[in-house]
Amino acid sequence: MTFNDFNFNNNLIEGIESIGFKKPSPIQEQTIPKILSGKDLIACAQTGTGKTAAFVLPILNKIIDTPEQERHLNTLIIAPTRELVVQIDQQIEGLGYFTGVSSIAVYGGGDGMVFSQQKKAIEEGVDIIIATPGRLMALIQMGGVNFSKLQHLVLDEADRMLDMGFYDDIVKIISHLPQKRQTVLFSATMPSKIETLARKILHQPELVTIAISKPAEKIWQQVYYVQEHEKLRLVNHILTTQEHQSTIIFASSKDSVKKLDIELGRKKIICKAFHSDLEQKDREAILQEFKARTLPILIGTDILSRGIDVDGIGLVINYNAPHDAEDYVHRIGRTARAEKTGVAITFISERDKRKLADIERMIGKTIEKMPLPNGFSPVDFEKPLENVYDKKNSAKKPFRRRKP
Repeated sequence: MTFNDFNFNNNLIEGIESIGFKKPSPIQEQTIPKILSGKDLIACAQTGTGKTAAFVLPILNKIIDTPEQERHLNTLIIAPTRELVVQIDQQIEGLGYFTGVSSIAVYGGGDGMVFSQQKKAIEEGVDIIIATPGRLMALIQMGGVNFSKLQHLVLDEADRMLDMGFYDDIVKIISHLPQKRQTVLFSATMPSKIETLARKILHQPELVTIAISKPAEKIWQQVYYVQEHEKLRLVNHILTTQEHQSTIIFASSKDSVKKLDIELGRKKIICKAFHSDLEQKDREAILQEFKARTLPILIGTDILSRGIDVDGIGLVINYNAPHDAEDYVHRIGRTARAEKTGVAITFISERDKRKLADIERMIGKTIEKMPLPNGFSPVDFEKPLENVYDKKNSAKKPFRRRKP
Protein backbone atom coordinates (compact mmCIF):
# COMPACT_ATOMS: atom_id res chain seq x y z
CA MET A 1 0.00 0.00 0.00
CA THR A 2 1.17 3.56 -0.72
CA PHE A 3 -0.07 7.00 0.33
CA ASN A 4 -1.49 7.42 -3.19
CA ASP A 5 -4.07 4.74 -2.34
CA PHE A 6 -5.79 7.23 0.02
CA ASN A 7 -6.54 9.56 -2.92
CA PHE A 8 -4.93 12.48 -1.12
CA ASN A 9 -4.71 15.91 -2.72
CA ASN A 10 -1.59 16.25 -4.91
CA ASN A 11 -0.25 19.07 -2.75
CA LEU A 12 -0.45 16.82 0.31
CA ILE A 13 1.28 13.98 -1.55
CA GLU A 14 4.06 16.41 -2.42
CA GLY A 15 4.52 17.21 1.28
CA ILE A 16 4.55 13.51 2.18
CA GLU A 17 7.23 12.81 -0.41
CA SER A 18 9.33 15.81 0.63
CA ILE A 19 9.46 14.53 4.21
CA GLY A 20 10.57 11.13 2.98
CA PHE A 21 7.60 8.99 3.99
CA LYS A 22 7.66 5.86 1.83
CA LYS A 23 4.64 3.80 2.80
CA PRO A 24 1.93 3.97 5.49
CA SER A 25 2.57 2.32 8.84
CA PRO A 26 -0.02 -0.19 10.15
CA ILE A 27 -1.72 2.44 12.34
CA GLN A 28 -1.90 4.80 9.35
CA GLU A 29 -3.33 2.10 7.07
CA GLN A 30 -6.13 1.35 9.51
CA THR A 31 -7.03 4.80 10.81
CA ILE A 32 -6.69 7.14 7.82
CA PRO A 33 -9.65 5.66 5.87
CA LYS A 34 -11.86 5.84 8.97
CA ILE A 35 -10.95 9.47 9.67
CA LEU A 36 -11.47 10.36 6.02
CA SER A 37 -14.96 8.82 6.23
CA GLY A 38 -15.84 11.08 9.16
CA LYS A 39 -16.21 8.36 11.80
CA ASP A 40 -15.34 8.88 15.47
CA LEU A 41 -12.36 6.77 16.38
CA ILE A 42 -10.44 5.30 19.32
CA ALA A 43 -6.93 4.29 18.31
CA CYS A 44 -4.59 2.41 20.65
CA ALA A 45 -0.98 2.59 19.53
CA GLN A 46 2.39 2.93 21.21
CA THR A 47 4.86 5.70 20.45
CA GLY A 48 6.94 5.37 17.32
CA THR A 49 4.15 3.82 15.21
CA GLY A 50 3.43 6.90 13.11
CA LYS A 51 0.26 7.87 14.93
CA THR A 52 0.76 11.64 14.54
CA ALA A 53 0.66 11.41 10.75
CA ALA A 54 -2.28 9.01 11.09
CA PHE A 55 -4.54 11.85 12.22
CA VAL A 56 -2.71 14.81 10.66
CA LEU A 57 -2.83 13.56 7.06
CA PRO A 58 -6.60 12.96 6.70
CA ILE A 59 -7.41 16.22 8.50
CA LEU A 60 -5.06 18.18 6.24
CA ASN A 61 -6.68 16.58 3.21
CA LYS A 62 -10.15 17.58 4.40
CA ILE A 63 -9.09 21.18 5.03
CA ILE A 64 -7.50 21.45 1.57
CA ASP A 65 -10.80 20.46 -0.02
CA THR A 66 -12.68 23.18 1.88
CA PRO A 67 -13.35 26.30 -0.25
CA GLU A 68 -11.29 29.30 0.94
CA GLN A 69 -14.36 31.40 1.79
CA GLU A 70 -15.63 28.62 4.07
CA ARG A 71 -12.36 28.18 5.98
CA HIS A 72 -12.64 28.73 9.74
CA LEU A 73 -10.99 27.19 12.79
CA ASN A 74 -11.35 23.59 11.65
CA THR A 75 -9.44 21.37 14.05
CA LEU A 76 -8.43 21.32 17.70
CA ILE A 77 -5.67 18.93 18.77
CA ILE A 78 -5.06 18.57 22.52
CA ALA A 79 -1.84 16.98 23.82
CA PRO A 80 -0.38 16.65 27.34
CA THR A 81 2.98 18.45 27.04
CA ARG A 82 4.39 21.48 25.27
CA GLU A 83 7.06 19.30 23.66
CA LEU A 84 4.44 17.06 22.07
CA VAL A 85 2.39 20.10 21.01
CA VAL A 86 5.44 21.58 19.27
CA GLN A 87 6.27 18.22 17.69
CA ILE A 88 2.76 17.87 16.23
CA ASP A 89 2.85 21.46 14.96
CA GLN A 90 6.17 20.81 13.25
CA GLN A 91 4.80 17.70 11.56
CA ILE A 92 1.76 19.63 10.35
CA GLU A 93 4.08 22.30 8.98
CA GLY A 94 6.19 19.70 7.16
CA LEU A 95 3.38 17.56 5.76
CA GLY A 96 1.25 20.57 4.91
CA TYR A 97 4.03 22.72 3.48
CA PHE A 98 2.48 22.83 -0.02
CA THR A 99 -1.15 22.97 1.13
CA GLY A 100 -1.51 26.45 2.60
CA VAL A 101 -3.02 25.05 5.82
CA SER A 102 -2.17 27.14 8.88
CA SER A 103 -1.59 25.94 12.44
CA ILE A 104 -0.45 27.31 15.79
CA ALA A 105 1.04 25.66 18.86
CA VAL A 106 -0.51 26.92 22.09
CA TYR A 107 1.26 26.09 25.36
CA GLY A 108 2.29 27.65 28.63
CA GLY A 109 5.71 28.42 30.03
CA GLY A 110 6.44 31.55 28.02
CA ASP A 111 6.09 35.21 28.95
CA GLY A 112 3.10 37.49 28.46
CA MET A 113 4.26 38.40 24.96
CA VAL A 114 4.07 34.77 23.83
CA PHE A 115 0.57 34.48 25.26
CA SER A 116 -0.50 37.63 23.40
CA GLN A 117 0.99 36.32 20.15
CA GLN A 118 -0.89 33.06 20.48
CA LYS A 119 -4.15 34.86 21.22
CA LYS A 120 -3.70 37.28 18.29
CA ALA A 121 -2.92 34.47 15.82
CA ILE A 122 -6.07 32.62 16.84
CA GLU A 123 -8.22 35.72 16.57
CA GLU A 124 -6.87 36.48 13.08
CA GLY A 125 -7.79 33.01 11.90
CA VAL A 126 -6.02 29.67 11.85
CA ASP A 127 -7.03 26.23 10.54
CA ILE A 128 -5.59 24.06 13.31
CA ILE A 129 -4.84 24.71 16.98
CA ILE A 130 -2.54 22.30 18.83
CA ALA A 131 -2.69 23.01 22.55
CA THR A 132 -1.98 21.84 26.06
CA PRO A 133 -5.15 21.77 28.20
CA GLY A 134 -4.06 24.42 30.72
CA ARG A 135 -3.11 27.15 28.25
CA LEU A 136 -6.17 26.43 26.10
CA MET A 137 -8.45 26.82 29.12
CA ALA A 138 -6.86 30.22 29.81
CA LEU A 139 -7.57 31.36 26.24
CA ILE A 140 -11.15 30.10 26.41
CA GLN A 141 -11.77 31.95 29.68
CA MET A 142 -10.57 35.16 28.00
CA GLY A 143 -13.09 34.60 25.22
CA GLY A 144 -10.47 34.58 22.51
CA VAL A 145 -11.42 31.38 20.67
CA ASN A 146 -14.42 30.84 18.38
CA PHE A 147 -15.15 27.12 18.09
CA SER A 148 -18.53 27.49 16.37
CA LYS A 149 -17.30 26.06 13.04
CA LEU A 150 -14.98 23.40 14.50
CA GLN A 151 -15.19 20.07 12.69
CA HIS A 152 -12.47 17.91 14.25
CA LEU A 153 -11.25 17.24 17.79
CA VAL A 154 -8.17 15.09 18.39
CA LEU A 155 -7.02 13.97 21.83
CA ASP A 156 -3.45 12.70 21.58
CA GLU A 157 -1.81 10.72 24.39
CA ALA A 158 -5.18 10.72 26.15
CA ASP A 159 -4.07 8.28 28.85
CA ARG A 160 -1.12 10.51 29.70
CA MET A 161 -3.35 13.58 29.96
CA LEU A 162 -5.62 11.83 32.42
CA ASP A 163 -2.62 10.61 34.43
CA MET A 164 -1.51 14.25 34.66
CA GLY A 165 -4.88 15.29 36.08
CA PHE A 166 -6.37 17.00 33.02
CA TYR A 167 -9.71 15.17 32.98
CA ASP A 168 -11.77 18.12 34.28
CA ASP A 169 -10.04 20.57 31.94
CA ILE A 170 -10.70 18.34 28.94
CA VAL A 171 -14.38 17.98 29.81
CA LYS A 172 -14.68 21.76 30.24
CA ILE A 173 -12.95 22.41 26.91
CA ILE A 174 -15.22 19.97 25.12
CA SER A 175 -18.29 21.70 26.59
CA HIS A 176 -17.33 24.74 24.47
CA LEU A 177 -17.18 22.74 21.22
CA PRO A 178 -19.99 21.98 18.76
CA GLN A 179 -21.70 18.69 19.52
CA LYS A 180 -21.67 17.82 15.83
CA ARG A 181 -18.02 17.13 15.13
CA GLN A 182 -15.64 14.27 14.46
CA THR A 183 -13.68 13.17 17.54
CA VAL A 184 -10.53 11.07 17.40
CA LEU A 185 -8.86 9.73 20.55
CA PHE A 186 -5.34 8.28 20.51
CA SER A 187 -4.06 6.46 23.57
CA ALA A 188 -1.22 4.04 24.25
CA THR A 189 -3.36 2.15 26.77
CA MET A 190 -7.04 1.70 27.44
CA PRO A 191 -7.62 1.92 31.21
CA SER A 192 -11.16 2.28 32.58
CA LYS A 193 -10.91 6.07 32.86
CA ILE A 194 -10.22 6.34 29.13
CA GLU A 195 -13.25 4.18 28.40
CA THR A 196 -15.35 6.46 30.62
CA LEU A 197 -14.11 9.56 28.77
CA ALA A 198 -14.67 7.90 25.39
CA ARG A 199 -18.29 7.08 26.21
CA LYS A 200 -18.80 10.67 27.25
CA ILE A 201 -17.38 12.45 24.20
CA LEU A 202 -17.44 10.05 21.23
CA HIS A 203 -20.39 8.94 19.10
CA GLN A 204 -20.41 5.28 18.06
CA PRO A 205 -16.61 5.18 17.74
CA GLU A 206 -14.70 2.55 15.84
CA LEU A 207 -11.71 0.94 17.55
CA VAL A 208 -8.26 0.36 16.09
CA THR A 209 -5.64 -1.41 18.18
CA ILE A 210 -1.97 -1.67 17.21
CA ALA A 211 0.48 -3.44 19.53
CA ILE A 212 -0.71 -1.98 22.83
CA SER A 213 2.01 -1.68 25.44
CA LYS A 214 4.54 -3.84 23.59
CA PRO A 215 8.05 -2.54 22.91
CA ALA A 216 9.39 -2.70 19.35
CA GLU A 217 10.98 -6.06 18.57
CA LYS A 218 14.23 -4.41 17.46
CA ILE A 219 14.95 -3.01 20.92
CA TRP A 220 17.57 -5.06 22.77
CA GLN A 221 16.23 -4.83 26.32
CA GLN A 222 18.73 -5.33 29.12
CA VAL A 223 18.65 -5.25 32.91
CA TYR A 224 21.52 -4.70 35.31
CA TYR A 225 21.00 -5.71 38.92
CA VAL A 226 23.02 -3.04 40.70
CA GLN A 227 23.37 -1.58 44.16
CA GLU A 228 21.87 1.90 44.43
CA HIS A 229 25.19 3.47 45.41
CA GLU A 230 26.92 1.98 42.34
CA LYS A 231 24.48 3.26 39.71
CA LEU A 232 26.51 6.37 38.95
CA ARG A 233 29.67 4.36 38.38
CA LEU A 234 27.78 1.92 36.16
CA VAL A 235 26.19 4.58 33.96
CA ASN A 236 29.61 6.21 33.58
CA HIS A 237 31.09 2.83 32.55
CA ILE A 238 28.36 2.26 29.94
CA LEU A 239 28.64 5.75 28.47
CA THR A 240 32.44 5.54 28.18
CA THR A 241 32.64 1.97 26.81
CA GLN A 242 29.69 1.88 24.41
CA GLU A 243 29.37 4.04 21.32
CA HIS A 244 25.93 5.46 20.50
CA GLN A 245 25.19 8.55 18.45
CA SER A 246 22.40 9.71 20.77
CA THR A 247 21.46 8.62 24.30
CA ILE A 248 18.59 9.45 26.62
CA ILE A 249 18.89 8.80 30.36
CA PHE A 250 15.66 8.70 32.37
CA ALA A 251 15.65 9.55 36.07
CA SER A 252 12.72 9.49 38.49
CA SER A 253 12.49 13.20 39.34
CA LYS A 254 13.82 16.56 38.20
CA ASP A 255 16.05 16.69 41.30
CA SER A 256 17.56 13.35 40.28
CA VAL A 257 18.00 14.69 36.74
CA LYS A 258 19.85 17.77 38.00
CA LYS A 259 22.07 15.73 40.31
CA LEU A 260 22.94 13.18 37.60
CA ASP A 261 23.75 16.00 35.17
CA ILE A 262 26.20 17.52 37.69
CA GLU A 263 27.83 14.18 38.52
CA LEU A 264 28.31 13.17 34.87
CA GLY A 265 29.61 16.66 34.08
CA ARG A 266 32.29 16.20 36.73
CA LYS A 267 33.39 13.08 34.83
CA LYS A 268 33.74 15.16 31.63
CA ILE A 269 30.74 13.50 29.95
CA ILE A 270 28.94 15.87 27.58
CA CYS A 271 25.28 15.93 28.56
CA LYS A 272 22.45 18.28 29.51
CA ALA A 273 19.51 18.06 31.89
CA PHE A 274 15.98 18.63 30.59
CA HIS A 275 13.39 19.52 33.25
CA SER A 276 10.46 21.80 34.06
CA ASP A 277 12.56 24.38 35.96
CA LEU A 278 14.20 25.49 32.71
CA GLU A 279 12.82 28.41 30.72
CA GLN A 280 10.90 27.35 27.63
CA LYS A 281 13.51 28.88 25.29
CA ASP A 282 16.24 26.90 27.07
CA ARG A 283 14.28 23.67 26.76
CA GLU A 284 13.72 24.27 23.07
CA ALA A 285 17.41 25.05 22.57
CA ILE A 286 18.45 21.81 24.32
CA LEU A 287 16.06 19.74 22.22
CA GLN A 288 17.33 21.40 19.06
CA GLU A 289 20.93 20.55 20.01
CA PHE A 290 19.92 16.96 20.66
CA LYS A 291 18.05 16.64 17.37
CA ALA A 292 20.99 18.20 15.52
CA ARG A 293 23.36 15.62 17.11
CA THR A 294 25.51 18.33 18.68
CA LEU A 295 24.39 17.14 22.13
CA PRO A 296 25.00 13.38 22.50
CA ILE A 297 23.29 12.74 25.85
CA LEU A 298 20.02 14.06 27.23
CA ILE A 299 18.89 13.48 30.83
CA GLY A 300 15.23 13.86 31.73
CA THR A 301 12.13 12.59 33.46
CA ASP A 302 9.15 10.83 31.88
CA ILE A 303 8.17 14.11 30.21
CA LEU A 304 10.71 13.10 27.54
CA SER A 305 9.17 9.69 26.99
CA ARG A 306 6.22 11.19 25.11
CA GLY A 307 7.52 14.62 24.31
CA ILE A 308 10.11 14.23 21.56
CA ASP A 309 10.33 12.54 18.20
CA VAL A 310 13.96 11.96 17.21
CA ASP A 311 15.18 9.19 14.94
CA GLY A 312 18.55 7.60 15.54
CA ILE A 313 18.52 7.37 19.35
CA GLY A 314 20.68 4.32 19.88
CA LEU A 315 20.54 3.96 23.66
CA VAL A 316 18.01 4.54 26.41
CA ILE A 317 19.09 4.12 30.02
CA ASN A 318 16.56 3.88 32.83
CA TYR A 319 18.76 5.13 35.67
CA ASN A 320 15.70 4.78 37.90
CA ALA A 321 13.05 2.20 37.07
CA PRO A 322 9.77 3.89 36.13
CA HIS A 323 6.98 4.01 38.71
CA ASP A 324 4.47 2.56 36.24
CA ALA A 325 5.11 -0.32 33.86
CA GLU A 326 3.40 1.64 31.07
CA ASP A 327 6.04 4.35 31.33
CA TYR A 328 8.73 1.75 30.64
CA VAL A 329 7.27 1.13 27.18
CA HIS A 330 7.13 4.85 26.42
CA ARG A 331 10.69 5.40 27.64
CA ILE A 332 12.33 2.65 25.63
CA GLY A 333 10.11 3.54 22.67
CA ARG A 334 12.41 6.52 22.09
CA THR A 335 14.88 4.09 20.49
CA ALA A 336 14.49 1.65 17.56
CA ARG A 337 12.15 4.07 15.80
CA ALA A 338 11.41 3.93 12.07
CA GLU A 339 12.37 0.22 11.99
CA LYS A 340 15.89 0.87 13.29
CA THR A 341 17.57 -1.03 16.13
CA GLY A 342 18.33 0.23 19.62
CA VAL A 343 19.39 -0.72 23.13
CA ALA A 344 17.38 -0.11 26.31
CA ILE A 345 19.15 -0.62 29.65
CA THR A 346 17.36 -0.57 32.99
CA PHE A 347 19.07 -0.39 36.37
CA ILE A 348 17.30 -2.45 39.03
CA SER A 349 18.20 -1.96 42.66
CA GLU A 350 16.82 -3.95 45.57
CA ARG A 351 13.84 -1.63 45.98
CA ASP A 352 12.95 -1.95 42.27
CA LYS A 353 12.39 -5.72 42.18
CA ARG A 354 8.62 -5.46 42.16
CA LYS A 355 8.74 -2.79 39.44
CA LEU A 356 10.73 -5.16 37.23
CA ALA A 357 8.21 -7.93 37.83
CA ASP A 358 5.39 -5.58 36.79
CA ILE A 359 7.26 -4.58 33.62
CA GLU A 360 8.00 -8.15 32.58
CA ARG A 361 4.42 -9.19 33.28
CA MET A 362 3.07 -6.34 31.14
CA ILE A 363 5.35 -6.88 28.13
CA GLY A 364 4.95 -10.64 28.37
CA LYS A 365 8.64 -11.55 28.36
CA THR A 366 11.67 -11.83 30.61
CA ILE A 367 14.24 -9.10 30.05
CA GLU A 368 17.82 -10.26 29.59
CA LYS A 369 19.93 -9.90 32.75
CA MET A 370 23.42 -8.61 32.03
CA PRO A 371 26.52 -9.41 34.10
CA LEU A 372 28.07 -6.50 35.94
CA PRO A 373 31.48 -5.31 34.70
CA ASN A 374 34.56 -6.24 36.68
CA GLY A 375 35.00 -4.29 39.90
CA PHE A 376 31.32 -4.00 40.78
CA SER A 377 29.81 -5.64 43.85
CA PRO A 378 28.16 -8.91 42.83
CA VAL A 379 24.41 -8.96 43.47
CA ASP A 380 21.68 -11.53 43.03
CA PHE A 381 18.36 -9.81 43.38
CA GLU A 382 16.53 -12.80 41.95
CA LYS A 383 16.72 -14.40 45.39
CA PRO A 384 13.61 -13.99 47.56
CA LEU A 385 13.58 -10.95 49.82
CA GLU A 386 15.23 -11.81 53.12
CA ASN A 387 13.37 -11.51 56.39
CA VAL A 388 13.52 -8.03 57.91
CA TYR A 389 15.08 -9.58 61.02
CA ASP A 390 18.63 -10.82 60.86
CA LYS A 391 19.63 -14.08 62.47
CA LYS A 392 20.70 -12.35 65.68
CA ASN A 393 17.25 -10.88 66.21
CA SER A 394 15.15 -13.55 64.49
CA ALA A 395 13.72 -14.81 67.78
CA LYS A 396 12.44 -11.41 68.76
CA LYS A 397 8.76 -10.72 68.36
CA PRO A 398 7.82 -7.77 66.18
CA PHE A 399 6.72 -4.62 67.95
CA ARG A 400 2.98 -4.29 68.48
CA ARG A 401 1.34 -1.07 69.56
CA ARG A 402 -0.51 -1.50 72.85
CA LYS A 403 -4.21 -0.97 72.85
CA PRO A 404 -5.20 2.27 74.63
